[in-house]
Amino acid sequence: MEKAIIITNGLLATDNAKTAHGLVRESERFEIVAVVDFANAGKDAGEVLDGKKRNIPVVKTIEETLHLKPAYCIVGVATAGGVFPGDLMEEVKSAIKNKLSIVNGLHDHLIEREDIKRLAEENGITLTDIRIPKKRKDLHFWTGDIFKMKTPVIAVIGTDCALGKRTTTRFVMNECRKAGINAQMIYTGQTGWLQGGKYGFIFDSTLNDFVSGELENAILTCNKETKADVILIEGQSALRNPTGPCGSEMLISGNAKSVILVHAPKRKYYEHDPAWGEIHSVETEIELIKLLGSTVIAIALNTEHCTNEEVFAFQKEYEQRTKLPVMLPLQEGCKKIVPVIEQLIANK
Repeated sequence: MEKAIIITNGLLATDNAKTAHGLVRESERFEIVAVVDFANAGKDAGEVLDGKKRNIPVVKTIEETLHLKPAYCIVGVATAGGVFPGDLMEEVKSAIKNKLSIVNGLHDHLIEREDIKRLAEENGITLTDIRIPKKRKDLHFWTGDIFKMKTPVIAVIGTDCALGKRTTTRFVMNECRKAGINAQMIYTGQTGWLQGGKYGFIFDSTLNDFVSGELENAILTCNKETKADVILIEGQSALRNPTGPCGSEMLISGNAKSVILVHAPKRKYYEHDPAWGEIHSVETEIELIKLLGSTVIAIALNTEHCTNEEVFAFQKEYEQRTKLPVMLPLQEGCKKIVPVIEQLIANK
């Protein structure tokens, strides 16, 4: 794996740095050697993320990372509208001047900025914009072949954005593999690719007509090449988030008949904004998913802003309310879903 640093422009401890969070936890594509974030300099990136030390230093400047000999600089934020926040573009320029190739997952494509292109050429580095849309010739239209596939498909869907859907998906995949289950993951965002995902596509950079086809193709290709026991789909946004309602494609076009629902008990409004409306209850989300033809098989709780006592109280409450297994991915992992998945495989 190539060595890489991550730049977050002071946002490492916020939801906007979820790309960085995923890479700090794990990546099969890059070896993360440092995070540049002025607000958290001097700390360990893992401790900033979830209190677990990962020996990834957080520093103030790109120059402080050069002795680690990184080859790449990754833009580690995912902002509303995909724009560069604060002085992040200046950090990109600094990285280029220090001969680091740039990997950018924002909608603001570096390759379309003439000054950045010129600077990259002068310094002999590459610019990789992950969210550049595919050409029409490379896109797939939905065929219906997904209905012939017998392998169980599970969608990991949330009641809002930035809840840990991708993290939960990877945790479930890893627990399955420990149990001897050949579980595969379909990534649908830039961080999934950055973490080393082989099968998937970037949902919000795909022409709407081809979203269903790209999803189907990723699932069918993955199933054919890996002979998976179960396939997990990383969800995006939420079924009823008004800024980007999403998820029905995974249930209908991806034929995901089972769902793991991720929810934050203390989050009241969509993306914390009262103007966007209150997040609907877990019970109504379960019912909506049922009306779409799928079944929620487990809940995963995002325990942001919870005390340790509240974490386990919420787990007990939601188990009583839903009669479903309730996972605490960060506190307990996702091992309790394994018997449920083993039963799905046995019944296929």
